[in-house]
Amino acid sequence: MAQFKKHFRYFGKLLLALLVIGTGSVQLAFSENLVLQGSTTFATGLAQPYGKAVESQTGLHLEVIPNKSNLGLIALFEGKADLAMISTTLEKEVEILRRSNPDLRFDRLRTFEIARTRAALVVHPSNPIRSVRLEDVRKILTGEITNWRQLGGPELTIRVVAVREGGGVLGSVEAKLLGGAHISAPDVIRVQVGTQIVKVVAQEPGAFGITQLAIVKSSAAVELITDKSIEQILSLVSLDDPSPSAAATIEAFRRISKQGS
Repeated sequence: MAQFKKHFRYFGKLLLALLVIGTGSVQLAFSENLVLQGSTTFATGLAQPYGKAVESQTGLHLEVIPNKSNLGLIALFEGKADLAMISTTLEKEVEILRRSNPDLRFDRLRTFEIARTRAALVVHPSNPIRSVRLEDVRKILTGEITNWRQLGGPELTIRVVAVREGGGVLGSVEAKLLGGAHISAPDVIRVQVGTQIVKVVAQEPGAFGITQLAIVKSSAAVELITDKSIEQILSLVSLDDPSPSAAATIEAFRRISKQGS
């Protein structure tokens, strides 16, 4: 009898273990991974601070890959992302991509605005200039103003620091101030991603950096105050109509970012 009870307890423990494993497998089967790729502005401003809340509301696991808006759209076409993160208008990004990828089916893209922010302009901490007009910013970008002395600052050559083509912040600034044309200032310092800009500006006394507001707020960078803001539209983009999981993610980001603003 004692031997029977011993085997019975063993069988009971084994059955319980199998049930636990089985339950875990069911939970795993219903856990879906959703990949967001693209704009670092979207990633730092929305995906990182609100990601956990979105996961909680949707029951999804978000994999966020920050690089640039145009790279997010390419990942979407390549099937490497479920949603692309962009931080300028879709039209601006499509205009850039058409030059390098003219055969992509841009008509399949669907854009969903989530929130709005503004671009930030930063200078080296030793620079006494703390405010500037957008008209003067335009002249810096076109090369009409090349020295901080022309703005009442020190005798120091201005070095524009910006990401390579395809970044949402740069696209918004060029659209607002240059009518969509590109920066033509001399000796522009180009970086791969926006997070590198404040690091370069901190080392270059004459730097004039174009970056995202979220990065500036979380760094020791010195922001230039402008007479008018340069607005950025933060959106998620799907290829064709979004899947139910992607649609739920879009709505969750809209709802949560609105509550947090």
